[in-house]
Amino acid sequence: MSNVDFVLYALPRITERLRLRFWEALPSDVQVTEHQLRLLRQMDDVDPVMVGELAEYLGVTMSTMSLNLKRLEVAGLITRSRDPADRRVMNVLLTAEGRAIRDAAPPLDPARVDAVLMSMRPEERDRALNGLSILAEATSRLEADHNRYVEGLAGGPGSASSGSEEVLPESS
Repeated sequence: MSNVDFVLYALPRITERLRLRFWEALPSDVQVTEHQLRLLRQMDDVDPVMVGELAEYLGVTMSTMSLNLKRLEVAGLITRSRDPADRRVMNVLLTAEGRAIRDAAPPLDPARVDAVLMSMRPEERDRALNGLSILAEATSRLEADHNRYVEGLAGGPGSASSGSEEVLPESS
């Protein structure tokens, strides 16, 4: 099994086994679907998120996203408003109720994570945490490289590029 195949196999298995079953964490009177909870996890109660960004991130059409957001808005979990700088753009913010639901059901179950970590010998735990730390740092670097690349293409912040020349991500 290649390294890529191993990561593609192992990470989803680990995540699924440590995942919080969202219905176990929420009060019984809260009626949100798992998909709606995923949406809430991508939103903030301070900085607005553009509807288009949410749709792209979750891989759904704008009409599907609008339908889901309407349900969350009717439930009082989000607010939608036009961007003052560009009236074509719709922004979304969590309400206090939406934040409470999002925070009540984290993606991973802390008790399960703790149980797995405590089941390991100290040296195994240290190696596992070190490996996760290295993987997290590498993904952050890759994301930063990608963002610099995209900004360079657009002639964005920190770029001397006019957008006409090729800009490649830095290699490590």
